Amino acid sequence: MAFFWGIFLIICCSATAGTIVGNVHAEGKSGADAGDAATGAYANRKYQFVQKVDYNDMHDFVVYIEGPMPTNGITSTNLVSVTTQRIAQQRATFTPHVLPVMVGTTVDWPNNDDIYHNVFSMSDAKQFDLGLYKGDPTNKCVTFDKPGRVDVFCSIHQDMHCIILVLQNPYFASSDEDGNYKIADVPPGTYKLKAWHDRLPSDEKEITVPTNGSIRVNFTLGIKNLPQY
Repeated sequence: MAFFWGIFLIICCSATAGTIVGNVHAEGKSGADAGDAATGAYANRKYQFVQKVDYNDMHDFVVYIEGPMPTNGITSTNLVSVTTQRIAQQRATFTPHVLPVMVGTTVDWPNNDDIYHNVFSMSDAKQFDLGLYKGDPTNKCVTFDKPGRVDVFCSIHQDMHCIILVLQNPYFASSDEDGNYKIADVPPGTYKLKAWHDRLPSDEKEITVPTNGSIRVNFTLGIKNLPQY
């Protein structure tokens, strides 16, 4: 009898959960290069090492429901991320560059290089220093117990930087290389859905998730909605 009751609960829960899908992309300010292109300013040798932002090549978007969620018995497939995640140090780079996690997640920091690295953060949401090390010591891990953005660096190598985005609920997703994302098993209701990128203002939309089926929400991020001076 207990077996059939468990099956009944699974069916009921799956029938009262929706899915959020969509796409996120970035756009620069229109006409930003019009004057420089006309004068050929970028052809000048003094600008040959100036790196321009390629908005079409931006990725590492994160889409998430903002704030805490009520308890309703629906288990998110993202709850697997609550236990442990990893950010590897390889070729003097943190991989992945952006890692969204839920509050309470522990992150391991293996060093796969043959040189020393250091992992530290001065962020308000979490401050720590793992010291200098090689390999994958079992004690080189950090539990993120407060929501917020945590910027992480290596004290030896200037360009080593990554971000832990600590969120209040498991209803989030990272975009793929084409900007597509999917958040499954979301309880029906009205929420604030936010799209985030580390170098662009976030965008937020109010959405209503159906009791079953999916809702599509697209975002375009750019330098907009900021005060003008």
